[in-house]
Parts: sequence; C-alpha cells; structure tokens
Amino acid sequence: MAKIIKYLIVFTCLSSFFMEAVAQDESTEGVLVPGVVDENGDTIPNLLLPQVYVYPVLVFKDKKQEKFYWKTVRDVKKTLPYAKLVGKMLKEIDKDLAALPNDRERKKYMEAKEEELLATYKPVLKKFTLSQGKMMIRLVDRECDKTSYQLIKQFRGGFRAVFWQGFAKMLGANLKVSYDANTNEEDRIVERVINLVEAGQL
Repeated sequence: MAKIIKYLIVFTCLSSFFMEAVAQDESTEGVLVPGVVDENGDTIPNLLLPQVYVYPVLVFKDKKQEKFYWKTVRDVKKTLPYAKLVGKMLKEIDKDLAALPNDRERKKYMEAKEEELLATYKPVLKKFTLSQGKMMIRLVDRECDKTSYQLIKQFRGGFRAVFWQGFAKMLGANLKVSYDANTNEEDRIVERVINLVEAGQL
C-alpha cells in the first residue's frame, strides 16, 4: 500500500510539472523541451525534475508534539535563509583573513566586519523569538559544521565566547549545541522540515 501511495505522489508531481510547462505558453501548440530519440524512433522528453521527498505520514502522539512540529516549520522558514547567509559569509571572511599579513590586521578586519554585520542584521535578529534564536544556533552549526560558540571563539576570542555563552544560558539557550540529524530526534524532524521547505513541498 505504501508503495502505491509513493507512486501516486510521484505521478501527481510529474503530471503537475508537465501541465505547468504547457500552461506557460498557450499561444503555441506545445512547449519546446530537450528530448532523446529511442531505438523505435520515438521522441521522449528528457527533463531534469526537481527532487521530491517522500516521508512517512506523521502521526502525532498528542497536541504537544503536533505544536512542536508546526513551531519547527515556522522557525525553520524564518531562520534558514539567515543560517545559509552566515555559512556563505564565513567562507568569505575566512578567505579575506587568510589574505591579511598579520594578527593586528586580522583583528582590525574582524572588528570592522562585526560592526558592519550588527548594523545590517541586528534589527532583524532582535525580532526573533527565543525558539527562533535557538533554531538559528542549530542551523548555523548545520551550515558551518561548527557551533556558534566555536565560531565566536575562533573569530572574536575565548573571552567573548564565554561571555555570550553565559548570556545565552540565562535565556535558556546554548551556543555549544551541535546539530546531529542522525542521533537527535528533534534534529531529525528539523532536517525533514528543511528538505521539504527547500523542495517547495512545505
């Protein structure tokens, strides 16, 4: 039964894709797409289709679990673009730092960069709820393969890392938290939500 449902989902997705392609230009008799000719002389469309994720249907044990899931969906949608931005910026910062001649220049660069980033993103980040802040910490580790604590320590020193960890702890967060969708049940749900959001299925 599960296989039949999967096939129906895939068939529905393929059908909607072709219908959308045809609907794009109603003024012509069809739409030009890449194709291949088989051994019988038939032309077969050759299209790269977006990845479709098929997960088991979620059955919530109680209202609390259901609330957690939809809160996770909301928080992922809000924070994922910023976590990806952090990952991209860190690659650029690493590259810039490697080109600087000494520690003094690197420190000066990081102070200027911190000021610039705070001016740009502080108004947005201040609007995050506590749960969105916690989600951001998780997703930064997912994108950078380093915890927020490790990143602060690397770029701004151990004292600042300890200070911000203490501040986060007072709010019920933890900058040292690691993202692991293989062993952590909550992270597994977050990963599922991320995949569905990125595929446009959620």
